[in-house]
Amino acid sequence: MKVLIAPDSFKGSSDALTVAHAMQNGILKVDSKSETVILPMADGGEGTMINLVQATNGTVVTANSVDPLGRQMESKYGISGDGKTAIIELATSSGIDLLNAEELNPLKTTTYGTGMLIKDALERNIKHFIICLGGSATNDAGVGLLQALGFRFLDKNGLDINLGGQYIKDIVTIDDSNVMSLMKEANFEIACDVTNPLIGTNGASYIFGPQKGASVEVVKILDNAIEQFANIIEQQKNLSIHQIEGAGAAGGTAGTMLAFLNANLKRGIELVIDFVELNEMLKQENFDLIITGEGKIDGQTAGGKVISGMCQKAHEYGIPIIALGGSVEGNLSELYNQGLTAAYSITNGPMNLEEAMQNSSCLIEQQTEQIFRTIKMINK
Repeated sequence: MKVLIAPDSFKGSSDALTVAHAMQNGILKVDSKSETVILPMADGGEGTMINLVQATNGTVVTANSVDPLGRQMESKYGISGDGKTAIIELATSSGIDLLNAEELNPLKTTTYGTGMLIKDALERNIKHFIICLGGSATNDAGVGLLQALGFRFLDKNGLDINLGGQYIKDIVTIDDSNVMSLMKEANFEIACDVTNPLIGTNGASYIFGPQKGASVEVVKILDNAIEQFANIIEQQKNLSIHQIEGAGAAGGTAGTMLAFLNANLKRGIELVIDFVELNEMLKQENFDLIITGEGKIDGQTAGGKVISGMCQKAHEYGIPIIALGGSVEGNLSELYNQGLTAAYSITNGPMNLEEAMQNSSCLIEQQTEQIFRTIKMINK
């Protein structure tokens, strides 16, 4: 039997490669002659960087950066195995988890640190970027990110504005004369699973601002400021980003990356599927089965998670697919419609979440073994 093992990480417990090896061990315990291919997967959210590094035998780079409040820190990003692509998670330098509750303030937070990581990769002659936008603490419309790359945002006195969302309202002129020359050949794929526009009651500030510490009053201030900024962009670049679907992601960072960089937005799982060349693999290899998994499988899993994407591909190529999860609950009918053959929980008895997480690799291996014992018996 030839099996593609393509799980996501089990969040807070095991990364995708560890999960895949546990699944592989379970299969080989039953049939040492089975051929297994390991392909760590991700959906564009947390963990995408390390999963894609592992999937391509790439490397993790440590670089100087700043956190959302401008404090010095070291951050990590990935470089693919062929050395051509940088994978950067915005949350690494500009993420909400880097701040405590009292520090959350989108008037002060900035994406500058993420821009520093992009700059570092550019200086390593990287020209292709995958940017994952989830988990931001910011609502600065990506201005900080662009400032780190040499863009200047000037006030009425011709002075550079300071870092932070509160200064977006002061922008009068945009100067790109000092932008890094390396930017000319760079292109950016942005993993974006939200559909919110840049401004308005369904936009970046109103929908995501409160969870980043914005009061009702601050939400209005930020939305007005970003609308004013978008008007300036439209005047100077003849491009309206106000209502572009997804432009509101990461506090408007998606919109301004579209405006100023050679960038395009993609659903996270679709971006990853393209990047790891999954379609080509499924065309060339004669897989008998796909096994995938992630920490929790429920009714929400069908909405763009790894299992959903893998199920759709399995269905397209006529391959049975089994999913393992730390827990399996709720109505999975949409996953079955997408192609899922069966889903199994890794727990083998009464246990709390902490116990399941601590023993995830062992539990994944044991459950995979039991599944393949059943398959082997049926195929006798």
